[in-house]
Order: sequence, then structure tokens, then C-alpha cells
Amino acid sequence: MNTSKIVLCKLFGKWNSISDFGFRISDFFRQSAIRNPQSAIALVIALISLVVSQPCWAKDEVAPGAWVSENMPSLVELYRHLHQSPELSLQEKETAARMAQELQGVGAKVTAGVGGHGVVGVLENGPGKTLMLRADMDALPVVEQTGLTYASKVRTQDARGATVGVMHACGHDVHMTNLIGVARYLAAHRDGWSGTIVFLMQPAEEMGAGAEGMLEDGLFARFPRPDFAVALHVAADLPTGKVNYRPGYAMANVDNVDITVKGRGGHGASPETTVDPIVIAARLVLDLQSIVSREVKPIEPAVVTVGSIHGGTKHNIISDECRLQLTLRSLTPQLRKRLQEAVRRKALAAAASAGAPEPTIEISEGTPALFNDPDLTLQVAEILKRTLGDENLIEGEAVMGGEDFGRYGLAGVPICMLRLGAISQKRLDEFAARHESPNSLHSPLFYPDVEDALTTGVPAMASVAMELLPAQHDK
Repeated sequence: MNTSKIVLCKLFGKWNSISDFGFRISDFFRQSAIRNPQSAIALVIALISLVVSQPCWAKDEVAPGAWVSENMPSLVELYRHLHQSPELSLQEKETAARMAQELQGVGAKVTAGVGGHGVVGVLENGPGKTLMLRADMDALPVVEQTGLTYASKVRTQDARGATVGVMHACGHDVHMTNLIGVARYLAAHRDGWSGTIVFLMQPAEEMGAGAEGMLEDGLFARFPRPDFAVALHVAADLPTGKVNYRPGYAMANVDNVDITVKGRGGHGASPETTVDPIVIAARLVLDLQSIVSREVKPIEPAVVTVGSIHGGTKHNIISDECRLQLTLRSLTPQLRKRLQEAVRRKALAAAASAGAPEPTIEISEGTPALFNDPDLTLQVAEILKRTLGDENLIEGEAVMGGEDFGRYGLAGVPICMLRLGAISQKRLDEFAARHESPNSLHSPLFYPDVEDALTTGVPAMASVAMELLPAQHDK
């Protein structure tokens, strides 16, 4: 770092761009103990002149926003490659290889095969704290219907052996591209930060298994343990240019419930000789709806959804069983337990009311609620206000989607996940004009306005990294 900037940093604090420098100057005038304004003005003018005259300014001090504009073509190329080459959870072999290659290209020490196809890149840059930045790599079993020239045409076999389409319908291709952009910028601007960054490329997020797998494989023992961790996720209902943050609970507990209602089969013309599990299941579906409406406080977010029901084989046959699949969503551990207990109670009661055998009820935990560390999240929000402007940072509400990034928080690391606007305001206005909701994540029609998203996402995450890991000017 040039001498003039070191002097300025000591006076005004760390800064990463001309606009940030202006903010520091104004703050200096508000707080300075200098009583003579004319002397202060003269000092600042002299130092600004010194900085601007330095020939290394253009090379060393390119702000993240300017950098991403200059490097957008290569980022878009990477994004389109990832979008056209999606891989399902636990199958991310080629994606992981490309991410390892990219991280090696910025000088990170890379380890592959962590917790499956997970990739860890460690970039050390002198003394300081350790920050983990995470992106997820897996795609969804969805046949893309966007009509884009670079749309995915991939077909593969899922874990059951069925042939399915594969699509990045949840924005993981944006997450990876954004993180590689951040890695490239930080590697090229080492004078602006000091410490260690762990770039984490995680598999199997859509299954809720990737974070757990990497932790069980010694993520925080084999690699530098983070002092904090930051990630972002695209938002299909937020305009590009905007970032949403939420201290505390931000995303939901996710639990999967499989219920098999049992009966006694027979002829459809003689129902009195049977115990009909489909009728019991129908009653149960309605009973389950009363859990949220009558057993949960109206101000507590909760969801009980029956996503699948299967029973019977033919018009005139009463079957022996009927199977239901549910998803439960909640925020707190207490409510999570209450929902599980209520579902179990309703299922047992429905069977008992018909004199049917006791049903089997299997509850499998998907992901824990994501709890953004309040102190870290508010610190990140202040950084982004300076980087993006107050008007582009929005404190949002909790959403009932799941994200296994929360597991890193449960492992003892303060975490913050941001939501990145992914759809241009123009497109959102067009949806509104048609009285339609924007295509949601997981939709075969979802696609981001990727250049606009990266124009915000890369500078946002790079600025957060540089301020959480301030440069050690005496190193």
C-alpha cells in the first residue's frame, strides 16, 4: 500500500474506494478535535493531492464495483458454463473440479473431497482473523423451461434410478460465480485486507446434507476455524441492486414426516367389511390443517404442508394402506418440537377413530433454522450501507425456506446469510402488470438477471471481507 494511503488510513480509518474515503472525511470533520477548520481543510486537500498523484492508485486501489464491471465478461462466461452443466446433490464431481481449479487460480491452497464433493480453498494474507465465505454447488431435478439460449439440457438418473432433468433453479450457479468473483478480487487486492479467508464450495445443500457432511469430515479441525462466516442467497422477489438482511432467525427448521395409514383392504362394493385407509388419510389431512390455525400463536411462523398422498391401485379396491409425506416449517426449537408432537397425535387419533391399526410415523430432520448472529449481521449491514447506499439495504422478514448454512452457526461460528436481489425491477414490474407473482426459486421458469446480480453481489461480499479483515498497515 502506498505511503499516502497509510497516512490517510491512520487519520480516517480503513477505506476501500473514493466514495468510502469521502465518507471517512466527513466523519473526520464531525468527530475531530481540531478546532481550526481551515487547518483541517488544508491538511485534507494536501493529502488528497498526494494520493491522486500516486501512479499506483489505478492499479492498487480499484474498488470492487469498478473491478466487477471490467471483469464481467469472464464472470458471465463462468456462470453460463455452470448453468449449462448442473449436477444433482451428491453428484457434483465436475462442478467441484471446476471450483477447485478456479480457487487454485487465485493462489488458494485447495483441498477437494471434503464431506463428499466439498471443496475448501484457504487464502492466507498475513496476520488477522479468519473469515469463511460459502457457496453451494448442487442443482435440482427440474426440467428447465426458461427458453434461454444457454438453458440446461442435462438429463441424468436420480438416486432412485429415474431419469430426470437437472437445472440450477435455486441460484447456486450465481452463488458460485459470485464467490469466485470475490476470490479473484481479494487475491488481486491483498493490500486492502489482512488475515485468512476460507472459500467453501459446499455440496448437497438441497438435501440438507452438505454442511453436516463437511463438518463431520473435520471442516473446523482440518482447516482454519473461522471467527465468522458469511454467505448470500439469491432472492426471486427482490430487485437487483438490493440486499436483504435479517438479524436472528432468518430461515426455518425443516422436518420431513412420512406417515403410513394402515387399514384392512377389500372390495369397494363392500366397505363395511373393510377399514378404509384413504378415508382415514383424508380426515387426517384436514385435521393437520388445524395445527397451525388452532395450536400455534398467530404471530409465530409455522407451516404444516401435506405434499404427497398415495393410496390404492384400482377403482373398486379398498387398499390396505395410504402414505402421506409432509413438510413442517418453524423457527424456534420449541415450536419445532410442538409441531412434531401435534402431527403424531393427530395421526394416532385419526386411526383410533376408525378402529384402524396404529400408523407408522417417521420424522426425519432436514435442516435446522438459520440464526444470523445479531452482532455480526448488524456489522455487515453497516458495511453494506456504505458500499451500496442506505436505500439498497433492506431489513427483511424471516422466510420459511430451509438452508443448511445454519449448521455452521450451531457449530459455534457466528454466521450471516444475506439475500441478494436477482430479478431486475423492469421484470418485476412486468410480472406485476400481468397480475402474476415472479417465478419462484425451484420453478422451471426461474432465471436471474445475472449481470445485475453480480454487479451488486461481488462488491457487497468483497467489501464485507475487507472490512471484517482490516489491513495490517504495519505488516
